[in-house]
Amino acid sequence: MPLSKEEVEALKRERDDAIRKLSEAGEAKGELEQRVIDLEERTSLLDSQLRLAEETRTTWPGLDFAWCSEFSLSELRQATRNFSDATKVGDGVYRGVLRNTTVAIKMLHSHSSSQFQQEVGVVSRVRHPNLVTLMGCCPEASALVFEFLPNGSLEDRLARRDDTPPLAWQARTRIIGEVCSALVFLHSCEPRPVTHGDLNPANILLDANLVSKLGDYGASRLPTMTDPGSSPCTDPELLITGELTADSDVYSFGVVVLRLVTGQPALGIARKVEEALEKGEMEALVDRSAGEWPFPQAEKLMLLGLQCAELSSRKRPARMSQVWRVVEPLAKAASMPVAPESLVHSFGESHMPSYFICPISQEVMRNPHTAADGYTYEAEAIKGWLDSGHETSPMTKMPLAHRHVTPSYALRSAIQNYMQQHQQKMPPRSV
Repeated sequence: MPLSKEEVEALKRERDDAIRKLSEAGEAKGELEQRVIDLEERTSLLDSQLRLAEETRTTWPGLDFAWCSEFSLSELRQATRNFSDATKVGDGVYRGVLRNTTVAIKMLHSHSSSQFQQEVGVVSRVRHPNLVTLMGCCPEASALVFEFLPNGSLEDRLARRDDTPPLAWQARTRIIGEVCSALVFLHSCEPRPVTHGDLNPANILLDANLVSKLGDYGASRLPTMTDPGSSPCTDPELLITGELTADSDVYSFGVVVLRLVTGQPALGIARKVEEALEKGEMEALVDRSAGEWPFPQAEKLMLLGLQCAELSSRKRPARMSQVWRVVEPLAKAASMPVAPESLVHSFGESHMPSYFICPISQEVMRNPHTAADGYTYEAEAIKGWLDSGHETSPMTKMPLAHRHVTPSYALRSAIQNYMQQHQQKMPPRSV
């Protein structure tokens, strides 16, 4: 029996509906398959990124602070011969070898878990060539593992412990510039500035080439009279008010400057320099063991030190960035590298740090290496200098103790971060 017209139309509608649903199912299947492919690609990319991060952490721990190597207590014990006195290099600090690398292990037994986490959080998020590099940590023992700096502390060198030679005035001026630069960086950290709170020559460490690096910059604690943090460099207002601010670092920096220029003990040093200023006898206070320090430069540094070490914080420079404006030209005069004007202008008023520039090629360094004179150069530039038969420093013209150059991974990372951040901030060029 033939179908009626209405039945035929109904079958057509059912057929079309089935075809439509099949088509939609096919499209949905295709979308699901594409999503699966996308997820697989994203997973593969994430896996490769994680592998790269792990390789970076293991090979060059100073390059990526977001990935902090974790060490076990048994590893620390083995590295320090069970924390023997023979490996002790400071109060709660031990020298050891971890994973074929010489390190300094700082024990924080007196810290609570939250304080330990806070300090790890601070030191793991800041990178600067004049800050001691965090290599890892041991939560089990509340310990931090840092790079080991073989020349000890600035205090040891000023005291000429173990008959070490006196620091030349050029090196002292360079160290003043390095410490100032590190403090400017800490105070401008985002999202939260970092105040050192315990700046003194014992916490300024020197690497194999006498480049200075600040240690203990993650504690940010209030010193007490029994705490090693309470020193002649400690801000008197901090001890009275208990309020730790950047002003305290300004005060401590001033005392460090006076200590470097005069060679005098830190206790009462500001008063001695002030009395010499009143009598017109400041030149007699300059430490002659540092060599023929040009008095005009030494005088400017002593006046700056006095201003920073004012007892009242209201009389001190308001920010370390203001101090840097005085220190920078003095550091340049002592033969620190200078940034070309074209580079300064290209980054506007942000002002590229001078130590990013190779003093030989006068270009931003891509592969910085430190030589025996303590200065850092582009690898090709310093190797070309040495291969040309030179046996003296390109900066000081003094004989080099050796021809070895050491890669500066922390500086390279800092340059890369700076360039990326400031390129993003630069306004688009007008057409």
